[in-house]
Amino acid sequence: MKFVTNLSLAFASAGFMVLAATAEAKAVNLTFDTQIGEPGFGPGQLFVPQGVAYNNADGNIYVSNGRGFDPTPGGAGFLPNVGNRVDVFSPDGTYLRAIGTGVTGQKGAGIDEPGDLKFDTISGNLYVADVFNSEIDVYNPQTGEFVTSFGSFSGQGPGDLFFGPGGIDFDREGNLHVTDFSADVVKVYGRDGELVKTYGGLGNAPGQFDGPAGLAISQNTGNIYINDQFNNRIQVLDSKANPLFAFGTEGTELGQFNEPIGIDVDEFENIYVADSQNSRVQVFDKDGNFLAVFGEPVENAGPPAPGELPFATNPADLEPGKFNWSGGLSYNDSKVYVGDFFTGRVQVLNVEGRDSKKVPEPATMLGLGVFALGAAATKLRKNKQQSA
Repeated sequence: MKFVTNLSLAFASAGFMVLAATAEAKAVNLTFDTQIGEPGFGPGQLFVPQGVAYNNADGNIYVSNGRGFDPTPGGAGFLPNVGNRVDVFSPDGTYLRAIGTGVTGQKGAGIDEPGDLKFDTISGNLYVADVFNSEIDVYNPQTGEFVTSFGSFSGQGPGDLFFGPGGIDFDREGNLHVTDFSADVVKVYGRDGELVKTYGGLGNAPGQFDGPAGLAISQNTGNIYINDQFNNRIQVLDSKANPLFAFGTEGTELGQFNEPIGIDVDEFENIYVADSQNSRVQVFDKDGNFLAVFGEPVENAGPPAPGELPFATNPADLEPGKFNWSGGLSYNDSKVYVGDFFTGRVQVLNVEGRDSKKVPEPATMLGLGVFALGAAATKLRKNKQQSA
């Protein structure tokens, strides 16, 4: 039986201030540390890993494991027992257990393709962007027990390849911000799961998006960092969602992007971006100035053809530092965890050489305050018109 993975994270430049990139890295260096997982469909094996999250409570790494789907004529279609779970690994990469089971079309009953992951520092619970069930699922990470679900996100519109909840993160008040990819907005939910507010809209003006994907919120400043995927830029908003600046343009040069997906910030306010189709990770300082780059694409990088295994090359090229689309990304304690979409693994990178003078001063800074693999393509775009 053949399996493919439907991925709608996206896992999603005109505008305002665009910052120039410097020519060389001076403050940050990324080096390969290890990898977590391997391509496959069995326990401890991954295919199209999206969200990655480090749990400070137990020191383990949690990885979204994609969606099994049989596309062959007369095939089974959705395969609930293939993926549709969050896999848990120890710091040395040993597989420990899985969280969640595959269920489609039933809210709160299970997972139909897990996307981004975040831990709530207040409750300790794991929050999972459940793409095809169009909700956020909450689990006890230690017992695997389902706690609750909430939210509703835009489905697949005419011509859209991406949809559903994308990047998620908590602000300092404990509210959860979620990018709604198809609607080009960010939805904010309170601790009771009720919608608090929505910000954004389709476009390329300040505060507008075209396929908002990864989202990260600084616990130092409250600033919100969003991968504006199809505008090929990073937007930086203050804690009230007011636009501050943006950086990046479409391309392959340093400081340019080809549909960025994952994003996170460190305690120095440096910004780490999974530059997906360029198959690399780029690092910028708090002002959007280029600092470092790591990674290069495997040969013939790109998604598999319809009906093929999600590992676009078989066997997958697992050479350290080579990516077949860098996807989900998470930072913790001088390490960056990167979901390597089409090689079925997470690459773990060391962060070295940061300048301590770059630590933001909270007293002054507070005031600033998925795609579906249904067709082979090297460039994916949403097909929708901006309303007049």
